[in-house]
Amino acid sequence: MAVSMKGKSLKTLIEWSREEIQQVLDTAIQLKMKQKIGEPHPLLVGKSLAMIFQKPSLRTRVSFEVGISQLGGKALYLAPSDIKLGERETTEDIAIVISRYVDGIMARVFGHDIIEDLAKYATVPVINGLSDYAHPCQILGDFLTILEKRGSLCGQKIAYIGDGNNVANSLIFGSAQFGLEIAIASPRGFEPKKDVLKRVAPFFKKNGGKVTVTNNPKEAVKKANVIYTDVWASMGQEAEKDKRLGLFKGFQVNHKLVAGLTDDFIFMHCLPAHYGEEVSYELAKDERSVIYDQAENRLHAQKAVMALLMM
Repeated sequence: MAVSMKGKSLKTLIEWSREEIQQVLDTAIQLKMKQKIGEPHPLLVGKSLAMIFQKPSLRTRVSFEVGISQLGGKALYLAPSDIKLGERETTEDIAIVISRYVDGIMARVFGHDIIEDLAKYATVPVINGLSDYAHPCQILGDFLTILEKRGSLCGQKIAYIGDGNNVANSLIFGSAQFGLEIAIASPRGFEPKKDVLKRVAPFFKKNGGKVTVTNNPKEAVKKANVIYTDVWASMGQEAEKDKRLGLFKGFQVNHKLVAGLTDDFIFMHCLPAHYGEEVSYELAKDERSVIYDQAENRLHAQKAVMALLMM
C-alpha cells in the first residue's frame, strides 16, 4: 500500500521508513521505464526546484536539473557565490524566503547542520544532495542498481572499502532499513563514527542483517555480493590528501583483493574516481563494474524522490 510522502524532506535514509524507501525504488523503476520508451511523465508541471550548491558536482547538478525537466518542472541553479549560506544571510532566512518562490529545495553542502536548518525552517521539501554526514540520493541510486543487477536487495552482503565517510554512513543507514549485511573496512582512525553505529543498532535488531567494522579489507570482502569504494580524500580534504595516501595504502580495490570471489559480484563507486588510488583502473573497467549504471540511476532515483515529495 502506497504511503503519502508529499511535503516530506530527505535528510538521511535512517529517518525514512523502509516502506518509503521501497516506494522511491518502485517509482524509480516505473519512471525509468517510461523514460526509456519515450513516454512523457510530466508529474511536476509548473513546479520549480531551487538547487543550492556549496560544493560543485557533475552528477548531482545534471541529474537533478535534467530530472525535473523530464518531470515537466524547472530548476534554478544557485552557485556557491550566489547565496553564501550563513554568511550574507542566515540559513533560517534563506530557507523561509526561498520557500515562498519554489516547490522544493535541493542542497549540496559541507556541514549537515545546514541541511537540518534548511529542513527546519523551509515550508517546502528539502532534499539532501550531499552533506558531510549523509548522501542519501547516492544510495537510493545504488540500491536501484543492486536491484537491477542482483535481482533483489534481500540477502545481499555489501563490502565497503575505504573512508568511513558520508557514503559509508548512508550505505549503513540503507542496509539497516532493509536488513542487509554490510562490512566496512577502513584504516584505523577512519572508521564510521560510533554515533552512526549506535543510531542504526535498533534498526538492525528489528530488521535483521548486521554491520561489521574491520581494518582488514580481505576480511570485509569475504562472501560479498557488492564491493564498494569511494575516494580517500573528499572535496574539502585536499590538505590531507598526501597523508591519507599513506594511511590508506593497502585499501585499494583491485583484482588481487577480489580474487576468490564468485564472478557474479558487482563493483560500485559513487564517482568521481581517482584511478590508481582507491581503485585500480582495470577493476573499474571490469565487466563486473557497474559504476556508470550507478551514475545513471541517480537520475531515476532522484526523479522518484522529487515526484513523491513535490507533487
